[in-house]
Amino acid sequence: MIAIIDYGVGNLFSLAHSLKAVGAEALVTGDAAAILRADRVILPGVGAFGDAAKKLRDTGLDAVVRDIAARGTPVMGICLGMQLLLEKSFEFGEHAGLGLIPGEVRPIAGVIPAGLKIPHIGWNALETRKPHPIFRNVRPGNCVYFVHSYYGANCDDSVIATAEYGAPLTAAVAKGNVCGCQFHPEKSGDVGLGILKAFCEWDGVASC
Repeated sequence: MIAIIDYGVGNLFSLAHSLKAVGAEALVTGDAAAILRADRVILPGVGAFGDAAKKLRDTGLDAVVRDIAARGTPVMGICLGMQLLLEKSFEFGEHAGLGLIPGEVRPIAGVIPAGLKIPHIGWNALETRKPHPIFRNVRPGNCVYFVHSYYGANCDDSVIATAEYGAPLTAAVAKGNVCGCQFHPEKSGDVGLGILKAFCEWDGVASC
């Protein structure tokens, strides 16, 4: 069973529908015991980093995510959920993240050329930087859907894919049994479904 963490942030039921489409049993839950029993866990998220991090702390689910990661359970963060996996964010101040993957969350403004729209919204090709099991169904030129104004920075050792938006921006990160996608696989058509299916079959071992 896959637990989709419900902490008041995220497009949970669209994600659950996509997981059902690839044959996975998914439970949307904020119950710590259910999350700890899950075979795999997804941390979704949309909105501001600071608000989401506070909601995780207030519910005690920050400790639960760290616990399941330490156990070796496969974990995937999506969009803001990916950013929360990093050490800290500089979105509207400085906020601590979960620290499961080294790196920071910084604005794409000043990184991409002036004139490009922010937030970055749309379809961009994934450029895989390192092989990873969640990308086993991804082919060169495959595009996924992004909506973000901030990105994972100073996390080069953990970057497994980038996307070009005037500059190469972090599209996915991974360390051990923890991975994250800046894009929305549940909104990325067949390519996104292929990534979710691969995650559902991943045993948490980083090598392909």
